[in-house]
Amino acid sequence: MTSSWMIVAAVMFAAMGAFVKLGAQEFGTAELAFYRSVITLAAAVGLVAWHRGSVFSPFLKTHLLRSFLGMLTLVTYFYALSQIPLATAMTLAQTSPLMLAVLTVTFMGERFSAWLLFAIVLGFAGVGLLLQPTFEAGKAQAAFIGLWSALFASLAYLNVRTLGRAGEPAWRIVFWFSFVCTMFTAGWQLTTSTFHPVRLDNVWILVGIGVTGTLGQLMMTRAYHVGNTMVVSALSYSTLIFAAIAGLVLFNDAIPPLGWVGMAIIIVSGLIAVRVEKKETIEEAGFEG
Repeated sequence: MTSSWMIVAAVMFAAMGAFVKLGAQEFGTAELAFYRSVITLAAAVGLVAWHRGSVFSPFLKTHLLRSFLGMLTLVTYFYALSQIPLATAMTLAQTSPLMLAVLTVTFMGERFSAWLLFAIVLGFAGVGLLLQPTFEAGKAQAAFIGLWSALFASLAYLNVRTLGRAGEPAWRIVFWFSFVCTMFTAGWQLTTSTFHPVRLDNVWILVGIGVTGTLGQLMMTRAYHVGNTMVVSALSYSTLIFAAIAGLVLFNDAIPPLGWVGMAIIIVSGLIAVRVEKKETIEEAGFEG
């Protein structure tokens, strides 16, 4: 598995979204982000100890840049979620693969086939049909910030790919991201509100957010670390499929007919992307042989 790790990450992120929706009834946004980050940080520290490694690296500046961009992604995305409809915010966030396609060529000099670009654009069309976003009057600023979130995410993924090429382990990348996010979200919560009490009847929600978020983060980092950047981006759309199914099963959120069409299109785009990656891998192996 290379890019296909993103499908596993998508399942985890969809599950995390379900836990977040449950937790939003008792906890604030920054608070939920903090618990997700702090549990990821604890897991990352455990992985560092397991590998008997060090969090310090000759590429520490790149780690901090990736972590800062990831934190900005989190903050701007949460702001967009609080100001505009959920479907609109998620659609704007899913423009990141399109931005990443441009950034990958511009800054990393990578080239990819027209079929792969077609898969990314097709997947985004499926996202639009699945979410059917609406743009409210007077919310242009919030929508603009939502687009910035997608740009920050694209730049963060680009840095993950750079660190992967440099041989940096995924656990070190996740450590620095979770450390920066934990510090920031803790400060955010403490300066704007207070932490709500954690009880036996709600702690399972926080643990669920942390565990699924941690596994999703590790799998996503692994995917961008070793896989084809653009194939991973195309497969990231599958998160919305799993989220829609979770919403239908757990919260009785109906999926309109066009939504089912959108999911089918996303699946097709993912299959095209994976097929392109397999073909390129076989061709490279044949050339090297």
